[in-house]
Amino acid sequence: MSLSSCGAPAEPSAGESRAVTDSLGRVVEVPLEVDSIVVLGNAPRMAVYLGLSDMVAGFSGMSGDDVTPLTAYAYVTREAWADKPVVGTDSMGSTSYNSEAIIMTGADVIFCTAAADVADSLQRETGIACLALEQGTLFGEDFERSLSIMAGVCGVTARAEELSAYVDACFYELAELTAGIPEAGLHTALPAAATFRGTHGIEGVRVNDPVMDSVRALNPADSGAGEARDSYTVDKEQILAWDPEYIFLDSGGVGLVRQDFAAHPDYYAGLSAVEGGRLYQYPSSTSYYDNMEISLANCYFVGGVLYPEAFAGVDFEAKAAEIFDFFLGEGDYLEVLAAYGAYYGTVDLFEG
Repeated sequence: MSLSSCGAPAEPSAGESRAVTDSLGRVVEVPLEVDSIVVLGNAPRMAVYLGLSDMVAGFSGMSGDDVTPLTAYAYVTREAWADKPVVGTDSMGSTSYNSEAIIMTGADVIFCTAAADVADSLQRETGIACLALEQGTLFGEDFERSLSIMAGVCGVTARAEELSAYVDACFYELAELTAGIPEAGLHTALPAAATFRGTHGIEGVRVNDPVMDSVRALNPADSGAGEARDSYTVDKEQILAWDPEYIFLDSGGVGLVRQDFAAHPDYYAGLSAVEGGRLYQYPSSTSYYDNMEISLANCYFVGGVLYPEAFAGVDFEAKAAEIFDFFLGEGDYLEVLAAYGAYYGTVDLFEG
């Protein structure tokens, strides 16, 4: 049942409550004690990061049978949430939630990353306090604000602070590792085959990419982005003109690049990154919104590839294990990704 968009938010009929202002400035009365939550949009990922998996009574997205390791938060909870109802969908710009199913969960609070009309309708139709959060940009302050609101309502403020401190520490470390590299020693690196609104071949590129920025990589796509904020498609001839020293592919787009290579081998032979063996893949960082833990691991991988001397003291596998354990509670997630084909390493288009 899709939500209507009219009406003011209802006040939940709980016992003791307190007023909470959500990300949209809506003031919502929520129970003082919150034991169960429904999470919609990008809120399920936030709940996992905050260690609230056991409090989830219902969620939007995909059932566990359809989840791959690239949607990391959902993959690690697929068994724990196997008996939890999927109460709607919000992928590919299509939002539809089942209010009756949400009511049946008996949840105390709904968290969604939706517009005010959707949040108001959810609250009115279910009678459950509904807080709207910002979807959050990768490593952005808006994501941090959303985590803070959810953590405050659910009583895990310390964990939210720990998440913020950990990310800050990683970016501080990355900045320290690359601080001594002279401008002349910086490398051009193109993040390509990017995942946004589906998979793309080499022509899908990222701009203003925090992964590349974190290690001072010079992304040639930034100069041609125009109004694009994070990803766009570019004419393949432009990539030839840029001729970046290194190219990093989202693992999900490697198959499309291989298909294109089979049809146009001469084009790829004109790219020095391909000819010089400097074509790499890392796990796709976007799957049902952005994976913070995969992106953070990608930062260290890219840094190690571009500046091996600067990163000589960093054991990438150990660092990745630390990151995955911190966010997901799964220290061996690097192996899970590799088994799925989303490994970290070189791509040789001339093989096979």
